[in-house]
Amino acid sequence: MTAITLKPKEDIRLRHGHPWIYDNEIARVEGEPSPGDEVEIRDARGFRVGYAFFNPNSKIRARIYSRTAKSADEAFFARAFESAKEWRHFCFGRDALERGMSLRLAYGEADSVPGLIVDGFMGVPLSTGNKPHAAEEGAGSPPGLWLSVQFLSLGVEVRKSLIVKALCAVFAPDGIVERSDAPVRALEGLPESTGLLWGSVPERIIMEENGALFEIDLAGGQKTGWFLDQRANRRAAARYAPNRRVLDMFCNQGGFSILAAKAGAASVLSVDSSAEALELLKRNAARNQVADRISVVEANAFDYLRDLEKMGQRFDLIILDPPAFAKNRAALEGARRGYKELNLRAMHLLERGGVLATFSCSHSFSPEMFDAMLADAAFDSNRRLRILEERAQDLDHPIMVGYDESRYLKCRIVQVW
Repeated sequence: MTAITLKPKEDIRLRHGHPWIYDNEIARVEGEPSPGDEVEIRDARGFRVGYAFFNPNSKIRARIYSRTAKSADEAFFARAFESAKEWRHFCFGRDALERGMSLRLAYGEADSVPGLIVDGFMGVPLSTGNKPHAAEEGAGSPPGLWLSVQFLSLGVEVRKSLIVKALCAVFAPDGIVERSDAPVRALEGLPESTGLLWGSVPERIIMEENGALFEIDLAGGQKTGWFLDQRANRRAAARYAPNRRVLDMFCNQGGFSILAAKAGAASVLSVDSSAEALELLKRNAARNQVADRISVVEANAFDYLRDLEKMGQRFDLIILDPPAFAKNRAALEGARRGYKELNLRAMHLLERGGVLATFSCSHSFSPEMFDAMLADAAFDSNRRLRILEERAQDLDHPIMVGYDESRYLKCRIVQVW
């Protein structure tokens, strides 16, 4: 096996749990590893740090997949998936999938499979004749498990066939669809890739989350089809919805909106720039029999927040769940301005004592930066904030100590005075 020797002290971060080796941390590469090969990582003294996937075309030159296992073969991936499954069993119960719970089954480096995302969706196929009411959805169709997978690094891309076999052995899905259409693949020197990998996958399914039914587009929805990381946060935000006027910005397919309505919101205004997402939201609202309390608007969030303020609109609960504004550290200042603008506008629209549930999914935008931005927005809007809850992504997206990138989702639920 070829090896990478690090410069002095560059192993410290790795020994604390971080899995990435950058190009400027390498002293020398021994041998001639091919792109995607397994390489041994050694510190400056020659002691082994672990084993990694090598990519000469990426700034992240190597990604550690194990401290002890030399070979990343089918057996390695099967063990990694079994370990990942045990974590989900620990957090959600051994019968979570059998209860119909959709879960992230593998979360990249946090589950020792660098660059691999596996979301497992439990549900029933949606036939073209289904009507949007709970009792009629998927009538006669048995529940199934479909995996939506993203290969976001070269190391897992070149082992795709092994990974598919291991996924089938460990999770026994009905089908696997690839959604490797994320821009981050370009940083690995990879083109986008989508399509069926194994079995059969319906175009759309109906899944249950937090007692509500949602139509999921596995082939064409954002990312893997649904943002499973917000499951617990959607439930948390809904606790503040009864009898309140709710504004849900960046509402996507309606996860927050529908739970708020089901919790007893007086009204919900759902705003997104995607007409397709809003059509799904309307169908999901009808499906959950809350369409009479949800109205939708297709608009740019920044513009529409200003319009609402000009119209003198007021709300009791506002949910801000924007896309990632900072894809890298170079974009942090622009992201800070964007987040501050959104939150300041939302604070202006809230009644005194209203609740703001606000999020950032930019991993480069740290919790400290997020809190400082909120404080600045409160100062500029002449408001005071009381923290009700500090939250992150749900437990099927495990946060690893020493690997700050694994804690990407920040959630603050605050009362605004």
